[in-house]
Amino acid sequence: MRPQGSGGPARRKGAPRSGVKRGHGAGRSGGNDGINGTKRQRVDEARTAEEGGRFRSRRERNFELPRDVLEELRQVTEPRGGLLERRLVQAAQAYERDRYKEALTVIRPVVDAVPDSAAVMELYGLILYRLSRWRQAARVLRKVAEETGSFDQYPVIADCARAQGDLAEVRAIWDTLRREGVSREVLVEGRLVMAGALADQGHSDEAIELLAPSSKPRKHADIPALREWYALADLYEATGELPRARELFARVAAQAPDLLDAPARLRAIR
Repeated sequence: MRPQGSGGPARRKGAPRSGVKRGHGAGRSGGNDGINGTKRQRVDEARTAEEGGRFRSRRERNFELPRDVLEELRQVTEPRGGLLERRLVQAAQAYERDRYKEALTVIRPVVDAVPDSAAVMELYGLILYRLSRWRQAARVLRKVAEETGSFDQYPVIADCARAQGDLAEVRAIWDTLRREGVSREVLVEGRLVMAGALADQGHSDEAIELLAPSSKPRKHADIPALREWYALADLYEATGELPRARELFARVAAQAPDLLDAPARLRAIR
């Protein structure tokens, strides 16, 4: 699930069918504590600004579920398709606006009516994830992945395992993503969760080693690269390697001063 303004409107092979934003980054607190936060301050909280601001505001002004999702809903819900369709739209809109409890209440009748709809269950799983219902969210999203053959939500499933302190499961999912040749965006998300899980368990050196290859300078870095730089800078700062942290925060701040809080992080390093 992705917003049209964050990652492009075109669907990739195996991409989910709903137009709701992708779920990676559980337990968003609104801050940018990076990779070294508590288990519920996810590895990629830096995305908070990315999912807010210009991307999500445009998405919310032009919210519309893709036609194939609506067609799927209409086919399996007649004669109540219209009502359930409206509820799904309302649930997705509430999710986009971070009103997750409201989204859960609204989507439950849709889930009961069409439990075999991959699009509905994917949104349901992401809502559960945002509400920190880790086990239930992982179960729902893993079933969707098995039915669709898509690995897009594997980083979310891994993040659920991370929140429960299950490093072995996170590592197993990360190995699967590397082996299956997923898109770069999904691979980066999986790498960030893996690095965050390592840092949670006190393996900061291994986390740095995992992210370090992505630290090469680029004149025009994309969002995944900026997030990796940010996470690596956070790790360097936490381990006392301040010159390296300063360099990476400076790079992010130079290329995306309005996207992440790197300028503030850079100023805070003494």
